[in-house]
Amino acid sequence: MDPARTGSPYQPVIEALTNYPQKRFYNVSKLGGSKYDVLPYSIRVLFESSIRNCDGFLVKETDAMNILDWKTKQNNVEVPFCPARVVLQDFTGIPAMVDFAAMREAVRNAGGDPVKVNPACPTDLTVDHSLQIDFSKCAIQNTPNPGGGESQKPTAKLSPLKVQPRKLPCRGQTGCKGPCSAGDSSRSSGQFPAQIENTPILCPFHLQPVPEPETVLKNQEMEFGRNRERLQFFKWSSKVFKNISIIPPETGMAHQVNLEYLSRVVFEVKDFLYPDSVVGTDSHTTMVNGLGILGWGVGGIETEAVMLGMPVTLTLPEVVGCELTGTASPLATSIDIVLSITKHLRQADVAGKFVEFFGSGVSQLSVADRTTIANMCPEYGAILSFFPVDNVTLKHLKHTGFDKAKLEVMEAYLKAVKLFRNDESSSREPEYSQIVQISLSSIIPYVSGPKRSQDRVAVNNMKSDFQACLNEKTGVKGFQIAVEKQNDIVPVQYEGNEYKLSHGCIVIAAVISCTNNCNPSVMLAAGLLAKKAVEAGLVVKPYIRTSLSPGSGMVTHYLSSSGVLPYLSKLGFEVVGYGCSTCVGNTAPLPEAIRNAIKQGDIIACGVLSGTKNFEGRLCDCVRANYLASPPLVVAYAIAGTVRIDFETEPLGTGFNGKSIYLRDIWPTRKELHTVEEECVISSMFKELKEKMEKGNKRWNSLEAPESALFPWDLKSTYIRCPSFFDKLAKEPVSPQAIENAHVLLYLGDSVTTDHISPAGSIARSSAAAKYLTNKGLTPREFNSYGARRGNDAVMTRGTFANIKLLNKFIGKPAPKTIHFPSGQTLDVFEAAELYQKEGIPVIILAGKKYGLGSSRDWAAKGPFLLGVKAVLAESYEKVHKSQLIGIGIAPLQFLPGENPNTLGLTGREQFSILFPPELSPGMTLDIKTSTGKVFSVIALFENDVEITLYKYGGSLNFVARRFL
Repeated sequence: MDPARTGSPYQPVIEALTNYPQKRFYNVSKLGGSKYDVLPYSIRVLFESSIRNCDGFLVKETDAMNILDWKTKQNNVEVPFCPARVVLQDFTGIPAMVDFAAMREAVRNAGGDPVKVNPACPTDLTVDHSLQIDFSKCAIQNTPNPGGGESQKPTAKLSPLKVQPRKLPCRGQTGCKGPCSAGDSSRSSGQFPAQIENTPILCPFHLQPVPEPETVLKNQEMEFGRNRERLQFFKWSSKVFKNISIIPPETGMAHQVNLEYLSRVVFEVKDFLYPDSVVGTDSHTTMVNGLGILGWGVGGIETEAVMLGMPVTLTLPEVVGCELTGTASPLATSIDIVLSITKHLRQADVAGKFVEFFGSGVSQLSVADRTTIANMCPEYGAILSFFPVDNVTLKHLKHTGFDKAKLEVMEAYLKAVKLFRNDESSSREPEYSQIVQISLSSIIPYVSGPKRSQDRVAVNNMKSDFQACLNEKTGVKGFQIAVEKQNDIVPVQYEGNEYKLSHGCIVIAAVISCTNNCNPSVMLAAGLLAKKAVEAGLVVKPYIRTSLSPGSGMVTHYLSSSGVLPYLSKLGFEVVGYGCSTCVGNTAPLPEAIRNAIKQGDIIACGVLSGTKNFEGRLCDCVRANYLASPPLVVAYAIAGTVRIDFETEPLGTGFNGKSIYLRDIWPTRKELHTVEEECVISSMFKELKEKMEKGNKRWNSLEAPESALFPWDLKSTYIRCPSFFDKLAKEPVSPQAIENAHVLLYLGDSVTTDHISPAGSIARSSAAAKYLTNKGLTPREFNSYGARRGNDAVMTRGTFANIKLLNKFIGKPAPKTIHFPSGQTLDVFEAAELYQKEGIPVIILAGKKYGLGSSRDWAAKGPFLLGVKAVLAESYEKVHKSQLIGIGIAPLQFLPGENPNTLGLTGREQFSILFPPELSPGMTLDIKTSTGKVFSVIALFENDVEITLYKYGGSLNFVARRFL
């Protein structure tokens, strides 16, 4: 698509860039005058997109003017946004790609050319949500020297930090010759190989290269084994679709890869320049805002619509200006800054708003710090947190391998359209909806927990706060442990030794992905602390489930090249793989002896992790207290073995010669961190990461996949099926059909969430989906999850309304059941819907207030559609879900104000007939007649002509499919 859209009313403002006459762009700064100059930078990006994509239908001139008048129109109007690209992760990406494959099939069947069916918007799909930690703490296998004789000649420098001479055994190695001198003078300038593969690890004390640790190998084998069908489908997609790139497994997480590899900052297509922007199906897509790239997470249907060439729609948001001043304490890590800002912004009520940072403190934050802060948006409720591009950004991009000429063009363009922030400039700051002031000088080290990320605890108050939690009544913080039981000790035998568990004992310690891995300083701090701890003789108790799950290979690279990775491994923090793991509950089970001891003594055991989510029981059902902490503090607490410790007055443990070692003895200084970071986090690492991502990995490269334009559907597959969304595809739209004598499939109450509608977790053995999979010859162990089977409409349709907590008023208690009224049978929801479809009877859903709350989930709309639901009649809707219903072809109807089933005397056992006029209009009322003779009016929640058009075509999928005909 040509960015300089033919026929655009704004073509007169297309200009050549000064000093680069071949580069063109929309000089939007000339359209608004003083209005544009005071717009927040994030709103300027929205405005540019509306100008560039104005076509008079999906994006109108009035939309662009509404954005320009942001100051008076915020919160009052809906505006379309056409992002520059889309980022998907595999769980939500696979249904989108299956739909594209099915669309090719439908277009071919209707006489069109299936090869023309491709994403209209550049799309990157990262396979990162398949990793589960099946193995941890596995032995590192030593590699024999293939050529014999002397060890390989080293080529890269270690950290300048010295290792104290002493004898140490290799941890868990086989084929090892016994202890070696870690401080041997011949090794003191120890070297690491420059060429680092997927998981670069050396023998910690022989400094010889070894293959990938068994931990990673086993987890990778399990990942490729359980997900082979899905991976083969992705491989086919990467071969046949234009405008899409598949990032293979074991490369990194979607938001991390988005930041390190996919981000452009400024797009250039056919010498036309425009700002980079993105929507993604991962809630942490917001990380890219730290680079000055506007982006946020949306649902599967919205991203699919963007892939199809349509905009996402949002209420023109308020923008909260966050002014940063002062300088943070040397002991405060990025996590401390993040959690402090989280607290301030949560208190400022920024939910559903943009946040934009300005002030003297912004330039003191590195891009790594900014992306860490931006990544936490979901935790304080903002849509995004935007850091405009400035000199710090450009310096970062230079170090990460951006071409110098491109950087010069980028800077010139951003300054031309006034999207470049300059502290030294005398230009006035933008005007904001409100301003929140935060002094970085006031920030001290914190952790968050034990149940919620917003409950922050100063590290120096941790011991007393946990004691208070034991005393408090059961609630958001309390555990209500009787005073006489608060000092209980439960002895436990593990691996031949006796250990003592008590309240506050650490049993899970995970340095994991998300907020930390985009920031080298906090990860290096953990590594340097581990190095000093090992040198001092400190250890981690073996029953503690420790793990290190980096966000990408770059993290492992700089941990290895800095010389700290072996020391993390020595303490049990071995690389377990790349992808979302402990943070999403994918940790391996605790040892049985430890689980039994915790349950026997009713112990409040703790997990400490450097992620973003710490809800009670999320990590493990017997771990009731979970704390979010910076990576070095995770390591420190793992060494201490308990959260009931005052780091100022109590030692972490006993080192060599019986010496007490305190946290201050091993905490790395800012100077040490700066030195190692300068030597290790360099442009070559980003370059090597990019090369690795482009090459893929051996398993992915050797994976066979078809190359035909149409996907060869395997009728026996339980992962990938051709869905039936296009069964009635026609070249011309039809007038909305009347819904006659419909039965109510479900009669629901208030606050029905998307998780009630379409569960994403495990498949219950008694569910309709389980029966289907069992009939296909699978055992419960092979069921996997609903999330993993989103590419199979048969599983997902059976999983619709299969949540055991679903409260259907027909049943009177929580259960995924309903009544099939013609027969009077109580059946699974799917079984009842299947009977209605066989009988040719349409169905609707009755609901209360806020129908569709929660995370945006595509199958929460697709599932009901495939169950035969023609309309939902509710008192009110969650806005995004309402749009998704229209996008799939279900009519969202709303009771008139003050009316509901009770006031209208409806039981839900009636049959309902709904007539649609030949021409729909936004917000019109419709009449509904019941089988009892009652007639009442409802509002059809179509808000604009685009939504009406999509509904007429049977949803966005069919609307776009017809374009290819």
